[in-house]
Parts: sequence; structure tokens; C-alpha cells
Amino acid sequence: MSDDHVYLSLAEGHEDDTRWAYGTGFEDPLHGVDTTVPEGVDAASLAADCVALADDALVSAQRLAEWTTRAPELEEEVALANIGLDLLGQARLLYARAGQADGTGRGEDAYAYFRDADDFRNVRLAELPGGDFAFSIVRLLVLSSWRLAHFEGLSSHPDPVLAAVAAKGVKELTYHRQYAAEWVVRLGDGTDESHRRARKAMEQVAPYFGELFTAYDVRDEVVAVLRQVTDAAGLPMPVYRPLPGAGRTGEHTEHLAPLLAELQSVARAHPEATW
Repeated sequence: MSDDHVYLSLAEGHEDDTRWAYGTGFEDPLHGVDTTVPEGVDAASLAADCVALADDALVSAQRLAEWTTRAPELEEEVALANIGLDLLGQARLLYARAGQADGTGRGEDAYAYFRDADDFRNVRLAELPGGDFAFSIVRLLVLSSWRLAHFEGLSSHPDPVLAAVAAKGVKELTYHRQYAAEWVVRLGDGTDESHRRARKAMEQVAPYFGELFTAYDVRDEVVAVLRQVTDAAGLPMPVYRPLPGAGRTGEHTEHLAPLLAELQSVARAHPEATW
């Protein structure tokens, strides 16, 4: 199954959707696609993996959206918004696949808007406040490098739907990583002030590296990418001490609940609303 086929199939029959979630309605986003979980694939594990990856994408997209009207240049504002939209698209497809795999038939609204912070399974690095522009860029570099490495592996997953979604995501994440890498080099190799901020950002994200590498075995690949970028930027690879706890088990920072409260406020105030 090609990724193009999946995307065309997902769009069939939804031209007249009016439910407001994400701007459209998707009661059955996998319409037209054989959603039967293949023999040998554990449906519960597949659903859990899809939810975790979707939560990473949704929370990251929300943080990137906060740069709208605040980015240092209009061009960067558009770029960050588009990266956020790519991640939002990944979240939608993964939530939809989770609802099919776990047998509940839950749609993306249920996963995104009607779960509390303790139920989310995103990594904690994604939920930290945006802070300085350098921090958001360094975080984007780390998360996109990590997600890209994992999606490349998932593109050969035995579940054809997840494999196709991952293959599509690889194309997007390759651009996200390139965009972030170019900015990290620019900041690290720029002025004394930009170098200082980029270096501080590296130190701020470093404690969360361990959680990423625990979730998926892509450490060597990600470290190699980060080392290549930091060398070009004249930045040191920080030494980190892993923090206890993990977002994958529902242990989050105090920053996730307020983020979700804003994200979910309209949906919870007007459930099943249409526009």
C-alpha cells in the first residue's frame, strides 16, 4: 500500500464534513482503507504506539502554534506554523488508526480533546514551554531527528496503515530536521548572544534526551545527527543526567495541563458542536 493511496483513501467521502474539530469532521478517517489489523500484530500495542506518537505530534504542534505572531521574522512564523500543521496531520491519522486498532471506534476528537493530562503519553520535552526562540529551535532539532529516525523504521511496519503514515511522515520530518539544523548552525555560529542562547538551549533540552532514547532504540542515529549539527554550529554536545519519570507512562511536567486546557477549552464547552 503506498502512502499516496492511503491519503487519497482517507479523504474520500469527507468533502461535506461540518464537525468543527481540527476544522473538519472525521468520523471515519480511514474510510476506504483496509483497517483490519494484520495477523501477528498485537492490536492493543499498535493502538498504544499510535496514541503515543500522536500525542507527541499534537502537543508539539500546539507549542509551535504559540509562535504565531511572535516569531522573529514573518517567514519563520509561516515556517513554524507549517511544521505544526504537518505534525497535526500526523496526529490525526495516528489517532484514527488507534481508534480502529483498539476496537473502540474512537475518533480523533475523543483522543485530542476529551482526555486529561494524565492520560496523554507524549514525551515531556514536547510539552515544555516554548521559551526563547533558540530553545524552540533546538527542541525542534532534537524531536524531529528522533521522530524521523523512528518513522524510518516504522515505514516497514507489518501494519500497512501505520507503515504508510510513517512513510508520509518521513518526507515531512526530513524537512523539519533540515530547517531546525540550519537555524541551530546559524545561531551557534552567529553572534556572541545567539551562541550563548543556543548553548543554553542545548543545556535545557539535555535532561530529556534519556526519555527519548528509552522510548525507541534510535539513540546512535540521533546522537550522530546532533553531533554533526553541534560541530558545525560550534556548540558542545551537553552532558546530561536523565530525569526520573517518563511522559510515556503518564508522568508529566506541570506545563502539560495548562496547555491542554487551552487546546481543549472550546471542544469541552461545546461538545459535538458543528460549524
